[in-house]
Amino acid sequence: MATAMDVVVAMSGGVDSSVAALLLHQAGHRVTGLSLRLYRCPSEGTHGCCTAADRRDAQAVCERLGIPHQTLDASDAFHEEVIRRFVDEYLAGRTPSPCISCNEHVKFPFLLRFARQVGAERVATGHYARIRNDPDAGVSLCRARDLDKDQSYFLYSVDPAILRDLVLPIGELTKREVRQIAKEHGLLVHDKRESQEVCFVPPEGYVAFVEAVAGERLPGPGRFVDEHGQEIGVHRGLHAFTIGQRKGLGLGGGPRRHVVRIVADRNEVVLGDAQALLRSRMTVTNLKFLDARFENALCAGRPVAARVQIRSRHRAAPARVCAVARDRALVDFETPQGAIAPGQAAVFYDADRVLGGGVIEG
Repeated sequence: MATAMDVVVAMSGGVDSSVAALLLHQAGHRVTGLSLRLYRCPSEGTHGCCTAADRRDAQAVCERLGIPHQTLDASDAFHEEVIRRFVDEYLAGRTPSPCISCNEHVKFPFLLRFARQVGAERVATGHYARIRNDPDAGVSLCRARDLDKDQSYFLYSVDPAILRDLVLPIGELTKREVRQIAKEHGLLVHDKRESQEVCFVPPEGYVAFVEAVAGERLPGPGRFVDEHGQEIGVHRGLHAFTIGQRKGLGLGGGPRRHVVRIVADRNEVVLGDAQALLRSRMTVTNLKFLDARFENALCAGRPVAARVQIRSRHRAAPARVCAVARDRALVDFETPQGAIAPGQAAVFYDADRVLGGGVIEG
């Protein structure tokens, strides 16, 4: 981006997107900040990102930089594509990835649509990831320099057409460097606390949120069973459990147990020991591809070696990926992995480059 361009920056009101806007402005680009209103009522999103207070912070940063700021109402799309999916997945005994749904169905589509309306050439965000132009692979999404903050996992499903116009200004920086830049330039968000939770879930937790939204659709109590099908207790509802969970089972004493499987059609939660959580194989559906060579190999029936990440804090593990249908792949890990949760994303990497990903089916 050596030539000055019109760039729209998604601004959540946090330090990362604020510094992204600052760096682009300093580089001589014509920058517009864009914030999204995601919540229909004040009770939602009061402690995460993208609240009314966050939008005010974003506006204050834009005023400090001397750049325009706009807000768009995306609450209907957010409720339908993120909150509804989140609740439906838990009711089905699956573990959703709401940040991935938001990026794919809400944030990036709204960002790109607005950019086109105002004639901007590029869009930008404050994600910790990198865009690389490779002569052979084309435009690639890669891990951030700061691996502890890397967010490429959450971006695997973004439309490849968007990647060609996407700028990630802080991908080469550490979080500490980002905060220092913000402080040096007088941005009041330089020490703003970042949320590690799902933005729309209240402090009471996701279980209470699902119960409040689902109402009469809740599945109700069911059986805890061991791996042989023997009943060992009664649970409050499928929505209250995720694969690998150990705490909050409500069973009192006895051996240490984990949730190893959720059988929605029988309203059963299967419990076992830590060893029972290990799996060497999983099926991934709804495949998205960011690398044409990877896609072509799978479509041709050739297995591909990759490192596969099965949740946001998981260390990607060596595996073999083999397509079994156009939108379905079988993943065989070299060593068994723990707590593979249906509904979570599985993202495929070649070193630090994202090849694609999909949704864990089982």
